[in-house]
Amino acid sequence: MQYLKDHEKKMKLAFKSLDKNNDGKIEASEVVQALKILGINISEHQAEKILQSIDADGTMTVDWNEWRDHFMFNPATDIEDIIRYWKHSTVLDIGDSLTIPDEFTEEEKKSGQWWKQLLSGGVAGAVSRTGTAPLDRLKVMMQVHSSKSNKMNIVDGFKQMLKEGGIRSLWRGNGVNVVKIAPETAIKFWAYEQYKKLFANKDGKIGMIERFISGSLAGATAQTSIYPMEVLKTRLAVGKTGQYSGMFDCAKKILKREGVKAFYKGYIPNILGIIPYAGIDLAVYEALKNTWLEHYASDSANPGVLVLLGCGTASSTCGQLASYPLALIRTRMQAQASVEGAPQLNMVALFQKIISAEGVQGLYRGITPNFMKVLPAVSISYVVYEKMKQNFGIA
Repeated sequence: MQYLKDHEKKMKLAFKSLDKNNDGKIEASEVVQALKILGINISEHQAEKILQSIDADGTMTVDWNEWRDHFMFNPATDIEDIIRYWKHSTVLDIGDSLTIPDEFTEEEKKSGQWWKQLLSGGVAGAVSRTGTAPLDRLKVMMQVHSSKSNKMNIVDGFKQMLKEGGIRSLWRGNGVNVVKIAPETAIKFWAYEQYKKLFANKDGKIGMIERFISGSLAGATAQTSIYPMEVLKTRLAVGKTGQYSGMFDCAKKILKREGVKAFYKGYIPNILGIIPYAGIDLAVYEALKNTWLEHYASDSANPGVLVLLGCGTASSTCGQLASYPLALIRTRMQAQASVEGAPQLNMVALFQKIISAEGVQGLYRGITPNFMKVLPAVSISYVVYEKMKQNFGIA
């Protein structure tokens, strides 16, 4: 009883502060005015939508009874929880590292939860990449060797790899792919925080576009730092049995034969791929999230695991689809020197060669195994991430 009385007092004060003309009703114009004082500009139409959610009798105004009932039975104390449900988490590791970094609240930074979440995500990514490594290697093989004259399907590809190097060869290049998670995550997180400070206004606030630019630049910074490891991963994946004894041997041989420049082959298409990937990934996720909230969120704003995983997977897949031709060009450029007698073409020349020889289809070689690994990769990374969070005691 005491709680309800106190709660009602607070709601009465809030109601009175909104009801500027003291007529006992809140109108759309009053909502616009009140939010303007708080520095939030909304249109009359948006204010009407807010009132519609509270208005019980369809008068398009809200009286005290409607206001009280709405907030008594729908306590709005869990706004942060709602944000947390829908935070577009980068923990869903599908093998590509072009997503925009995770956002952490001040509370998470102070309590040290941020590094536990990053570590949990890193471990989840390592397990997920290892679990789907055979499909990833098959994708790289198809990107480099498959063409109109040399058609390679999934079954033939696996047979070829097993015949050439046995079961262990299916994981060739996975070591580098796992090792690069830690430096890339750390650099991306650090760079994101720095870029956000750079783009913030005088009050330290940052808008959606600036956030997107900061995230893309952070991704580009991290990719630049660890790019030689990307080249090593591709070279190991397309290498023959016995060609390299490991990661360091591969690096030594590339350095001796081709020089430092070889470690940045395919760098430009890789960086160009960040914008379409991150942009489409975010846009699709926002669209799916808003659709769910508008049409299906009746009892709670918590969409549940399946909806979140579905939205995350669909948005990442669309992002991959948009940037895939650039990823293929990047892989071909990384592998060019290791393919006997192959001319060393630049990005534009390689693009023209593929289009003239194979058409647009040629830019999507290896996309089938790439999509096949999305579902297992997302499932594995989510399960491992949740287990890690439990071990760290993160809610």
